Amino acid sequence: MEKNKMERLKEEYKNIPIPSELDKVVQNALMQKKPKRKSLGWVAGVAAAAVIFTTSLNLSPAFAQSLKDIPVVGSIVNVLTIQDYSIDEGNYEANIKVPAIENLENESLEQSLNNKYLEESQKLYETFMNEMETQKAFGEDGHLKVDSGYIIKTETDQLLSIGRYVEETVASSMTTIQYDTIDKKNELLVTLPSLFKDNSYVDVISTNIKEQMNKQMEDDSSITYFIESPDDPDGFKEISLNQNFYINSNNELVIAFNEYDVAPGYMGPVEFIIPTKVLQEILVSNEYLK
Repeated sequence: MEKNKMERLKEEYKNIPIPSELDKVVQNALMQKKPKRKSLGWVAGVAAAAVIFTTSLNLSPAFAQSLKDIPVVGSIVNVLTIQDYSIDEGNYEANIKVPAIENLENESLEQSLNNKYLEESQKLYETFMNEMETQKAFGEDGHLKVDSGYIIKTETDQLLSIGRYVEETVASSMTTIQYDTIDKKNELLVTLPSLFKDNSYVDVISTNIKEQMNKQMEDDSSITYFIESPDDPDGFKEISLNQNFYINSNNELVIAFNEYDVAPGYMGPVEFIIPTKVLQEILVSNEYLK
């Protein structure tokens, strides 16, 4: 019964759309405002049906530590750890923390984001368990490690940028990180297309990134990027329409790439701050980027 309830709730949250156009999102968010809820009961109800190791609601230790370095901006929007998957069986280790956002008045947005975080983490856990059991079944003395959690990249009066990272180690390690940026005042998710008048931002940002790549490689011989050329046709050409990004505390756009996307593994995940003056002519407004 509980499993069926969980699946039903997850399906409902899956079907909640998150608009991508700025004006439409702002309007909808303002119209959907409702009294704040006092708990994460809906999340706890969904998580209870999953295979869990820690069921209490706790602040992430990493997040709690980070609060020492981040100015307190009121407790209107909170980020909490609602689930912690932990496995330690010799060469097999997993530490997966599931974040959840609390107290957004836009309940549709809150539920959509929290459901996404929960599903991502459950899938990561299930993949790890399946791989571990497969290796054990074949008598392999493998080495498998997964470390996943979240970091608060930006916390201002208006913006909250959350990064969810995954570091997987098999023979070698690989790190990925995905960001969400939330406008706390207008209760909406900020998307990359919503910042610009049209799709010309793809070319403008890509050109600037390649300029930065070339400048960094000229200044430091230890830095290497993969840039499209006759010798490297698979190198970086342009960002995607929904490229991974966040907005930093200086109200600047930061374009993020995962490990191996545009550079060798030793470079790790890389980021590029795009000067707002480069983007000014194509911005919808200076609401976020200044």
